Formats: sequence, C-alpha cells, structure tokens
Amino acid sequence: MRVLLDEMLDRRLKRFLPDGIEAHTVRERGWGSVQNGELLEAAQREFEVLITTDQGIPHQQNLKRFDLAVIVLSAKSNSIADLEPLMPEVSRLLEGASSELRPGHSVTIEG
Repeated sequence: MRVLLDEMLDRRLKRFLPDGIEAHTVRERGWGSVQNGELLEAAQREFEVLITTDQGIPHQQNLKRFDLAVIVLSAKSNSIADLEPLMPEVSRLLEGASSELRPGHSVTIEG
C-alpha cells in the first residue's frame, strides 16, 4: 500500500508505519505548495491513503470524488511526540483490520 504524509507531518512518522507500507511525504513528491483539492487529485493517482492533520479536508472537499482514503490525525500539536501515540491506530487501519478505511472517505483518529 502507498501512503502520502501531508505537508505538516514530520517525515519521521514513517518509521511507525507497518512493514510493507510505502510512504512518501508531500515535500518529497514536490507538492509542498499544492492546495488541498489539487493535492487530493494528484495523490489519488499514486497513493491509496493520505495521512493529514488538516481537520478541514473532510468538510472542505468532496472526498467521494477521489479514489483515496484520508486519515485525519487530531492531536494537541503536529509534533512527533503528540502524533506518535496515534500511530498504532493508523497501523491498524493500514493493515486492513478495519473496513473503516476506504476510498472517498475519511477516518479521524483523536489523541
């Protein structure tokens, strides 16, 4: 499975993803200044999942238009220390233990 980490996420979060997950960051792809709609459009061509802290995406975008699942991380801050505790749930979703993660939908993980 191919996963894209949004611009505000620390690339070091990749190490908390399960084996077999191919993860890239928005910056690595050269999409750092791309707006959300354009980002989702581009991401769906190469990735199955976008992980973000942007809680507005599910409300501002019609996710059903995109062949991409979105995981929204909701923590006190975007720091790796605050996001790391959410990563076991991210891993559970990515490993397919849940039918919650499907294209055109978002799942919010709160910490």
